[in-house]
Amino acid sequence: MSDEPNPTLVDLLNAAREGDEAARDRLFEKCRSYVNVVARAQVESWMRTKVDASDLVQQTLLEAHRGLPNFRGQTEGEWLAWLRRILSHNAADFIRQYRGGKRAVRREVRLQGRGTDASEFDIDPSDPGPSPSQVVQQREREIEVAEALTKLPPDYQEVIILRNLQRLSFNDVADRMGRSRPAVQMLWMRSLKKLHEVLSEQTL
Repeated sequence: MSDEPNPTLVDLLNAAREGDEAARDRLFEKCRSYVNVVARAQVESWMRTKVDASDLVQQTLLEAHRGLPNFRGQTEGEWLAWLRRILSHNAADFIRQYRGGKRAVRREVRLQGRGTDASEFDIDPSDPGPSPSQVVQQREREIEVAEALTKLPPDYQEVIILRNLQRLSFNDVADRMGRSRPAVQMLWMRSLKKLHEVLSEQTL
């Protein structure tokens, strides 16, 4: 298993459960980009100056690594959902640490809002409309999209995360990014085009 060039996530998961350390390392490395994108989608902008999304990613992967023997799922979808649950719990803990209580957590952050579920991890570079649709319909594409997204320039990543994953309006995205709405719309279109190019290169 550890010598196979392109094992699936389930292959790596099964091998890791059987004690293959190399497969375990590859499994978590393969999921890092995905967890990073979901973490950035969940962390509200007010929190970014206090908590780096990379802290949540590191903590989540560490806990998943330790808790792997307790994972009972069999599919890629179940595995990704398990990672998201760990991430959500960690995000709540980080927020509680800075806000000082459960009441503040409920008021200030949306851990289960649109964009946190894998079914909403849909980014269609060919769709100019406000709702992403068809490019990512199968769960196995989520890892590919996340990997491609992390290869984009930071402003490209941010506009896609805000618009497509957090589902913010263009006016809200413009406010978050400190740009005009027309500038944000142009940036978004360029970002989706570039994402499509990177995805195409990854599938060659």
